[in-house]
Amino acid sequence: MYQLKTESSFDSAHFLTDYDGKCENLHGHRWRVVAYIAADQLQTEGQNKDMVIDFADFKRAVRALTEEMDHMFIVEEGSLAPETLACLEQETFRLYTVPFRTTSENFARYFAERLAAQGFRVSQVEVYETPMNCAIYIPEGEN
Repeated sequence: MYQLKTESSFDSAHFLTDYDGKCENLHGHRWRVVAYIAADQLQTEGQNKDMVIDFADFKRAVRALTEEMDHMFIVEEGSLAPETLACLEQETFRLYTVPFRTTSENFARYFAERLAAQGFRVSQVEVYETPMNCAIYIPEGEN
């Protein structure tokens, strides 16, 4: 088995809904996303001969996903009152709404699923919310 790994990072703000602790308050992170893809064999012909894929394609895909969230206020769908959202938008806050609680675990799954939808054979995604703490998502069938 062959694996490729690339990483990208982004800065954003979020809060955890229904959480009793410091993270219930608005705060920010420099999120680090480390993605791995796998292949049983290398390609046998063409420009990508003897490669899993072109690293440039893999790097571009991961960076495009993290760029979507860079310098955004990431909000769990339904976690803020519509009036609050309208006020934030009126003040020109850049909002990125997701249909899940904004935990590292959910972000790891989110990035893995988005990459898989683009045809990458994702074996693992790690999402660091601090330099020493990360969540790891391994798609079923890859563990």
